[in-house]
Amino acid sequence: MDHVPRSERRDLLSISAVLLGFVFFAGTMWSGAEVGAAIGMQRTLSVMAVGYAILGVYVAVLCLIAARAGLTTVLLARYTFGSAGAKWADLLLGGTQVGWFGVTIPMVAVPTASYFGVNTPTWVAALTVVWGVLHLSSAYVGYDGMEKLSFVAVPVLVIVGLVSTYIAAGDVGGVSALLHVAGDSGTAMTFGAAVTVVVGTFVSGGTQAPNWARFAENSRVAFWAGLIAFLLGNGFLFLSGAVGGAVYAGTGGDLYEVLAAQGLATVGLIALILNIWTTNDNSAYAFGVAGSEAFDHERKRPFVLAGGFVGIVLALLGASSLLVPWLNVLGTYVPPLGGVVIADFLVRWRLRVPRMADVSFAVLRPVPVAAYVLGCLGAVLTAGSVIPGVTAPSVLPGIPALNGILVAIVAHVLGYYALERPGLATTHDVASNASYTHES
Repeated sequence: MDHVPRSERRDLLSISAVLLGFVFFAGTMWSGAEVGAAIGMQRTLSVMAVGYAILGVYVAVLCLIAARAGLTTVLLARYTFGSAGAKWADLLLGGTQVGWFGVTIPMVAVPTASYFGVNTPTWVAALTVVWGVLHLSSAYVGYDGMEKLSFVAVPVLVIVGLVSTYIAAGDVGGVSALLHVAGDSGTAMTFGAAVTVVVGTFVSGGTQAPNWARFAENSRVAFWAGLIAFLLGNGFLFLSGAVGGAVYAGTGGDLYEVLAAQGLATVGLIALILNIWTTNDNSAYAFGVAGSEAFDHERKRPFVLAGGFVGIVLALLGASSLLVPWLNVLGTYVPPLGGVVIADFLVRWRLRVPRMADVSFAVLRPVPVAAYVLGCLGAVLTAGSVIPGVTAPSVLPGIPALNGILVAIVAHVLGYYALERPGLATTHDVASNASYTHES
């Protein structure tokens, strides 16, 4: 894998469509329903304003760097952590996406079986395999396959979401009545905890947005595509979930259940299929990218198939029950990696990215590695225990994912100026006649 050439770069519409397809995920709606039911609609809007500002800017900056370099997240990690240090990024990003693939397939297989009245273990298992293979198909084709699917799915999902929200507002007595829906006084959720839910739903996925943003025709396109998808797109879906969960008790904001309650069960199934498919093919593409980098292989497709096979097996073994613990792990250990990458490309490379062929990569850069570890520690101390079944007090206030990012950035900046820049710590050697990636 190498820098994306100018001949393969895409415009804002293309990049935005693929990223929107990625973030249009049913789990975001469930998260919205959880927050809306706990704190009410008015406070939910305030939480969203804070949470999506954090998430949108974080991802947009990563997308900008990716377009500038023309590289995936795992290749950016090679610049930041070194040739061996980047293998951890490969394992973390690839492995978590394989798990994500397995966790999410049943989210469409079970409703499909229920819709057709064949909700038995055998049929659910068969549909799990069918949907898993279909999700792999567009990822196997590559960017073009995901782009074509997203151009169909994203407009459909936006229209369905708007119609559903309009019906829900009517059922509850209008927009004014909707805004005055109160939260559950028996459910304890602080403002900070609610913001954590907002950021946590897609901060780990956003760290892998460079896999697609690298195709942007310039860094401005990448930045705005990231902002559109992770601020507006993800926010729209979160709000839809909050509305559905507030108006239709018992649905939990589930896309299919809400639309079924509105008399639109068939539309709900179609929307859910597109919703999960456009997220899961991006996950499959992500673990294909990570696998090809980890094993220094030119092609992603063998790793798309291998990771997909493992994901389908995990789905058949009941991995969907691990969704919440999986989100906690992702939200703790992935965001600090993105924070270190952002800091490194701002202070070490100053957005002038030398081509890979002109860099003698160090095996390990200790300063970024230490910054990543400290970032993870900051996230863990904020969240308390991230091990299911084990409780521990939270030591630091704030949002785990955000604290992890900020601690990683500060630690890397301090370490760079104190150790790397004076030559006291190992870094890469760049050829004196190196050529740099640039924008046309």
